[in-house]
Amino acid sequence: MAFLQRLILKRKLVLYGNCRRNLCSSVSAVPTDGDSSSSLPHQLPPFDYQPKPYLGPSAEQVLEKRKRFLGPSLFYYYQKPLNIVEGKMQYLFDESGRRYLDAFAGIVTVSCGHCHPDIVNAITEQNNLLQHATTIYLHHAIADFAEALASKMPGNLKVVYFVNSGTEANELAMLMARLYSGNLGMIALRNAYHGGSSNTIGLTALNTWKYPIPQGEIHHVVNPDPYRGIFGSNAALYAQDVQDHIDFGSSGKVAGFIAETIQGVGGSVELAPGYLKHVYDIVRKAGGVCIADEVQTGFGRTGNHYWGFQTQGVIPDIVTMAKGIGNGLPLGAVVTTPEIANVMAQKIQFNTFGGNPVCSVGGLAVLRVIDKEKRQAHCANVGSHLIGRLRALQERHDIIGDVRGRGLMVGVELVTDRKEKTPAKAETAILFEKLRELGVLVGKGGLHGNVFRIKPPMCFTKDDADFLVDALDYAMSKL
Repeated sequence: MAFLQRLILKRKLVLYGNCRRNLCSSVSAVPTDGDSSSSLPHQLPPFDYQPKPYLGPSAEQVLEKRKRFLGPSLFYYYQKPLNIVEGKMQYLFDESGRRYLDAFAGIVTVSCGHCHPDIVNAITEQNNLLQHATTIYLHHAIADFAEALASKMPGNLKVVYFVNSGTEANELAMLMARLYSGNLGMIALRNAYHGGSSNTIGLTALNTWKYPIPQGEIHHVVNPDPYRGIFGSNAALYAQDVQDHIDFGSSGKVAGFIAETIQGVGGSVELAPGYLKHVYDIVRKAGGVCIADEVQTGFGRTGNHYWGFQTQGVIPDIVTMAKGIGNGLPLGAVVTTPEIANVMAQKIQFNTFGGNPVCSVGGLAVLRVIDKEKRQAHCANVGSHLIGRLRALQERHDIIGDVRGRGLMVGVELVTDRKEKTPAKAETAILFEKLRELGVLVGKGGLHGNVFRIKPPMCFTKDDADFLVDALDYAMSKL
């Protein structure tokens, strides 16, 4: 009886919370100081979806259990962490039923939208037939997915290896580069993030993610950052640093070079225009292969191209991908040329869950949704609108030092002094919390955590973009 009473009470509390929020969101707030720029943003754009009543454990209970049973390295956003219990397209819902605009997409992972029906249906149907068998047997799903993925690649990038994450993909790519070239030395960029395993941690170049362990023959060159870089947007001078590093810091031969086209964890930093074209030539002359990390920039997110590396006018030798490839499924891939792939035949190369039928069917559904719904063009259109509004906001708020990115992969860097570009660490933390209060969830990045990472599901609309910018405007007006 006591359990039944608690259940009824919980249902009443959920209904009360929903009614209260609906009432509050339907009323425009009145400015407290008479300044029109400080008025609260309008309510979230209309969305025809009602979340299910939540009857599970509270945020406090979940947090307590996490602290008891999960590793202490896990971190969470916000002073009072959110208990997210449901998602639909570009929105998330907490335990009380409150709706949030998800402008971070599960760390740039939800490409098509939370619980997209086409993807959910494909996964559910396959789950009911066969969940797992591994590649020691034949199954059409892995072959169908590989064929569809290869069709999206330029040049001779036609051989696919499936793994479970971006970290695994980058590990495999590094192994391929070393075996194919016969060299050990890898070159990566400062400010890069390529994974957190004992091998890929060497490729990563942000001290907040690195443990003091041996990291192998890996060297980091100057980051071609147009905003903070020592050479501005001069790609040739940044590329010369790569040549100097090969001449003075290696035997003259290297295994490979890896780079994100827009650095994600590093704060949405787009490489100087033309940089990769210079560097790819240098690295190949030194016997190395060129690896494009498309874990965050792939699948049309940049808008004007399907792959981030295409914005630099190059074709890599190896491409790694994850995150958006599965819309939340644990899925990653490495795509390379037949020549490079052949080196893996020297020994057994096998991944138990790589090409799992459920993940393969889901990945294929993602590709089809992106094509059917024209998400690449949508990212270009909405992203242009978003960046335009953010740059207009930059004219009004000195705290915005830089607005950058392409499509729906955007960064807003906050500074206390535009000339000195001093990171606005404390202010970023305050604004981050305020945006959550207003119903907007964004990411943070950069070495100093002073860059808002705006990388929503690719179904994000212009109305969503306007709400986000209005919320940011209001929060900054109150600093």
